[in-house]
Amino acid sequence: MVSCPGCHESFSATGYSQHLAKTRQTPCRAFLATFRANSNSQGLGSPKNPTLQAGTRSLSPPPGSLEEQDHPILFEGDFFGTYEEADLEWPDDHSGDEEEDLYNDEWEPPAQDNNDEPEPPVPDDDILENEARREIEQRTMEQDHIVIVPYPDAHAGVPITGQPAHDSNTTYGIDAGNSNNIYAPFTSQIDWDVAKWAKLRSPSSTAFTDLLAIDGVSERLNLSFKNSKELNKIIDKDLPGRPKFKREQIIVAGEAFDIFYRDIVECIRSLYSDPDFADFLIFKPEHHYADEDKTIRLFHDMHTGQWWWDTQKALDRRRPGATIIPVIISSDKTQVTMFRNKTAYPVYLTIGNIPKEIRRKPSRRAHILLAYLPTTRLEHIANKASRRRAVANLYHACMSRVLAPLKTAGVDGLVMSSGDGARRRCHPLFACFVGDYPEQLLAAGVKSMECPKCDVPTDELESNTAQCDIRDLHAVLDALALIDEGDLAFVQACRAAGIKPVVHPFWEDLPYTNIFQAITPDVLHQLYQGLVKHLLGWLAQALSRLSGTEHSQICRFLLGIIIDIRLPGNLASSRLLKAVRGLLDFLYLAQYPCHSSETLLLLDEARALFHDNKEIFVDLGIRNNFNLPKLHAIRHYASMIRTFGTTDNYNTEYTERLHIDLAKDAYRATNHKHEFTQMTRWLERKEKIIRHEQYIKWRLDRDRAPYQPRPPDLRLDRTLKMTKHPSAKAVSVPTLISDYGATYFREALARYIAEQQNPDEVFTRQRLENVAAGIHLPFHSVPVYHKIKWLSTDARGHGDPLVTVDSIHAKPQRAALQTDDVVPARFDTALINDGTGSSVGIKGFRIGQVRVIFSIPATATQLLFPPANQPPKHLAYVEWFTPFPATPDPRHGMYKVSRFIRSGERVASIIPVSNIARSVHLIPKFGAIVPRHWTSNNVLEECDTFFVNCYIDRHSFVTLR
Repeated sequence: MVSCPGCHESFSATGYSQHLAKTRQTPCRAFLATFRANSNSQGLGSPKNPTLQAGTRSLSPPPGSLEEQDHPILFEGDFFGTYEEADLEWPDDHSGDEEEDLYNDEWEPPAQDNNDEPEPPVPDDDILENEARREIEQRTMEQDHIVIVPYPDAHAGVPITGQPAHDSNTTYGIDAGNSNNIYAPFTSQIDWDVAKWAKLRSPSSTAFTDLLAIDGVSERLNLSFKNSKELNKIIDKDLPGRPKFKREQIIVAGEAFDIFYRDIVECIRSLYSDPDFADFLIFKPEHHYADEDKTIRLFHDMHTGQWWWDTQKALDRRRPGATIIPVIISSDKTQVTMFRNKTAYPVYLTIGNIPKEIRRKPSRRAHILLAYLPTTRLEHIANKASRRRAVANLYHACMSRVLAPLKTAGVDGLVMSSGDGARRRCHPLFACFVGDYPEQLLAAGVKSMECPKCDVPTDELESNTAQCDIRDLHAVLDALALIDEGDLAFVQACRAAGIKPVVHPFWEDLPYTNIFQAITPDVLHQLYQGLVKHLLGWLAQALSRLSGTEHSQICRFLLGIIIDIRLPGNLASSRLLKAVRGLLDFLYLAQYPCHSSETLLLLDEARALFHDNKEIFVDLGIRNNFNLPKLHAIRHYASMIRTFGTTDNYNTEYTERLHIDLAKDAYRATNHKHEFTQMTRWLERKEKIIRHEQYIKWRLDRDRAPYQPRPPDLRLDRTLKMTKHPSAKAVSVPTLISDYGATYFREALARYIAEQQNPDEVFTRQRLENVAAGIHLPFHSVPVYHKIKWLSTDARGHGDPLVTVDSIHAKPQRAALQTDDVVPARFDTALINDGTGSSVGIKGFRIGQVRVIFSIPATATQLLFPPANQPPKHLAYVEWFTPFPATPDPRHGMYKVSRFIRSGERVASIIPVSNIARSVHLIPKFGAIVPRHWTSNNVLEECDTFFVNCYIDRHSFVTLR
């Protein structure tokens, strides 16, 4: 321990250095100023010391009396230097013992004191397994030489020749009354802009009418409408749009119910012909491979799955030259009010020809609201069984009415024009049903607690190896055909086939449709709100200290929280860690945007890891069995990815977001009386305005860059972005040391300059120190930036806007703007590339804490650096953590790192900002008892050892495992 001469408090060596750098106490600051004056007596940035020892770098006194030091020990050591194991000081892994003794009064001590499991040595098999996994993901990630095998029949998906065609925008202009006025039917740009604002910014009709009623507003703007009613008349009469809604009644059990729906064929035609999608549409299936030998199959968009290929072959036997339109349907009842329990039951439609990166963005409007189903619960039916049967029959009767046109269109086909005007014979086929578990049961006609896809017995849902086959569609159809044979025969036949006695389910007559195959994985409800929710409940019972509602958020930190936790009964925690890790690995692997036949094996391995260790929850008395349908559902993920492509083709999370735009906002625009009539009309008008806006943009700028299709992969394509001007124009070096914690800024910068001045010289440590000692810094302050950010890139050329996907902050403590509070300092940790790192794995990467982001003044740059080797504009001062171990911990799969300490002080360097790959999240090694004084603001300074969190996002998962 070191005693500060100013305040006489005791600190560790590292803590003492940080105390001197950040203290606000007058005696300590006075001592620090005197000490700096002595150390800088030879000139700013000229640390000459004839007694310098190799391997030392301490500017603050090391342990011992200050008077015993004739010369302060100066900076030595750098990230790119060479160190021996004995040079490093490793923090004690059992540092939590002191906190346990300290807080015995506040914390109830664990029943057993000695169940800390020693970290096992890393077997050679684990190292080889880790390398094999990285090679698998590397092949999936880097698809520069992808092999594409086209569908063998060259006529599939080919346009019809000899038929003249207009592109969609030209056709729209003709329908809208083509004229020299591109805003027609609106008289001018301002006339159009006001109309667009009124319909897209959602002012109420009354408020908009009142605005135009203000004396002179309509006249001065020269508007063609004077109130909301006149505007609606123009939109309804003169603007083309998507298909209109129809209102019909469905009779079930002698009672009539209203259904609002659109012609599904016209809805498909509207999506297929949308000019925004013209360059991106997919017309025929393909097989993609990651290797020349075609042994590693790739799966991503829907056309790379086996369903499209097999269905194309089956259709070609009857109608060669077809273009399949895979129809994706989702349904989900949602609440549209906070109170009064008012609900809507929307059905959404999209098509698999549109790439999934476009379909999953609501702003691209690749989904269309197909219908509002009746929301009745039939509570007037007293018998629960009869009520459930009536609700199921009502649902299927409504869906049958909506999907009925697919029966003939799917078999015979119909001519459709895509956005570029090319005509093809298209066959819209029901391919996927997207919904949560209750919706899946309702659509498939299967009983609760059963799998809607396969015939696994209910008491074997927990098994990872039990035989399970997709339900026999032919047997089910044979049972449904007995409906005219009498109720008893029909019910018995349906029970034998494993379904409920549903009267004519909607999928019964749809061509090339197998509803049990069409039900897709549901990441949101099966994984996040299913298994993760279960897992949190189990852990809460095991640990009694865990809670959380945002399941997708807590997944990022869950494993790190329980690493050092002690289990009741002295049970080893390794099985618990492996079980949790297995589920988390499965969760992240299941969401890969591109899978290969090899990564699907990793998915199966992650599932097996959970099943191999799940008995820990039985031993803890938390579970008796694991017969959970959502747990069983994950057995189908790999096969469904092979069939329909990756899970982001059919994730319910995307349709959940549609509820806001197409159900809740629509309801708020009504007067809450006969609301569905108003909701459909409001939606039709909004869609017309959006389509007209699309047409006007096309008229104003018809030139578009050619589209070059590129398969999705696991790479994180993004662009580093710095602000044009610094956050602080001139921050003095003493301020960098005291407020930013850049304790050895001068020394590190001198080393960097020495290396840049002599780019061809291979320095020894002592030689570099000698050269750096002679460098004088001709400035006293530098411009400082407080933030680095990364923007997404439009990697696949879909016209996606750039958004911020990551950032790193390096800000000192400061006063809040509107209160008397103090905003704590923030210095983020980063993953830094030494120039040899690749897109997968940790080789060539190191973790560092960014203290200062700065630029060298331009005048000094000319003096310090040769013209041929000018430094980059943006540099960073970082404090290093220890290198990554050879493999992660075999129990939880995360790497352990610590502060890089030499001679009791932290090692720091200057690096180009371009070497920073991304931000990184470190989880403190909490120990059995978490010190109560640790906070999110100080834990990086208080804790010595950390685990590198590989679950913070998908890119971290790929890179840091």
